[in-house]
Amino acid sequence: MLSTSAAAPNIDRRRIGFYGFSRGYTGLGWIGSNPDWAGATEFCQRSSAPPWCEKIRRKEFPVQALAHDPRIKAAVIADPFAVFFTDASLAVNVPVQLWASEFGGDGVTDRQVATVDNNLPAEHEYHVVPNSGHFAFLAPCPPALAEAVPEICTDAPGFDRAAFHRQFNTEVVRFFRLHLVDR
Repeated sequence: MLSTSAAAPNIDRRRIGFYGFSRGYTGLGWIGSNPDWAGATEFCQRSSAPPWCEKIRRKEFPVQALAHDPRIKAAVIADPFAVFFTDASLAVNVPVQLWASEFGGDGVTDRQVATVDNNLPAEHEYHVVPNSGHFAFLAPCPPALAEAVPEICTDAPGFDRAAFHRQFNTEVVRFFRLHLVDR
């Protein structure tokens, strides 16, 4: 985006924000954290553990650190899958707006996101979305997609994804304006 994109001349390099959803170790890594791969061993001992856990069980952890990107000045992280982080490994030094679904899903639990909230060393906001599941952070699904993949398009009774996204989008824009534009 900063070099070959047609939008490059319009991007202020001093005001880069990041939005990440779900597999949050990438976003948390870009803003300064380092995964504690050995810390995920307990998670990976479960019989329902995902296939990538086999490497964790064999102690075949990635050896190179995640790339930290100092250009990122603020981040919004939604429902991160954060089993790879401990209080000691969350070394974030930019403002963060952290979002959690009430019910979690797709491996993400409220406990994981609360751990991130409780251990972020940087200034941050924390929002828990009532009556929501993990996929509520995806935009409302068109009918064909809802029929094809109902597991990501179906919400709890009474949850209005379109109404939530109007509020969510407003809060994300407010946060980025506060930390990127108005400073």
